[in-house]
Amino acid sequence: MQPRIVSQPVTKSEQIARLLLNRIVDSGARPGTSLGTEAELLQQFGVSRPTLRESLRILEAQGVLELRPGPKGGILVAETRIEVLAHTLSVLLRLNGISFGAILRARFAIEPVLARGAAVNGTEENFRAMDETIERLEAAGDDVQAIYRENRAFHNLIASAARNPVLEVFWSSIRILASGEGAGLRYSERNRRGIIAAHKQIVAALRARDADKAESLILEHLGELKELLRRRHLDQLDQPAQITFPGGSPI
Repeated sequence: MQPRIVSQPVTKSEQIARLLLNRIVDSGARPGTSLGTEAELLQQFGVSRPTLRESLRILEAQGVLELRPGPKGGILVAETRIEVLAHTLSVLLRLNGISFGAILRARFAIEPVLARGAAVNGTEENFRAMDETIERLEAAGDDVQAIYRENRAFHNLIASAARNPVLEVFWSSIRILASGEGAGLRYSERNRRGIIAAHKQIVAALRARDADKAESLILEHLGELKELLRRRHLDQLDQPAQITFPGGSPI
């Protein structure tokens, strides 16, 4: 017996939201592009004001549109932000009771693949940018936010250098949810020196085009993060994933 497929009814607001989204995609509209005024859209789609506004709210919640009030505002195409995807993913994981430790394991599965890709596809420009993050990390001292920022930038550069945009998007979302920063981890001076040494070794392996070593070093480096979390925040590894918000703090 074939399973019965039950389709969910689509509201008028959802229909209009889909039509607007198709218009944005088909036209290649860039961030900041105006879709017109509310009056113009009402005339084009022939729907009520409440229906149109609900459609716009749907797309705003999805990070597709930005609704700016005032004379210089309007209905604008939003800038794509990975934080919006991370928020949606964090809600899904939280509702399903997925633990922080499980998300961390997903990061361990993805990032070594990106390191291999960076060893094959990375450019000297990529590697110089990594060197610069290491230099700034060396100068960070006990500035916790600077340590977070430069550590994050280094790993972002590896993901970018891999030249795998789909995997990079997945990794970027996972990284937001599975970082020591998100867990409230504080790095000691010894930890900072260890991060610097690890980053230098990783860049050397990438420059040497040694994909096996780059993968091994990334796994070792991430293992140190996991060990820190285990020692200082053991209880958090089994806690449900935190919900993140674009531009805000996790809850």
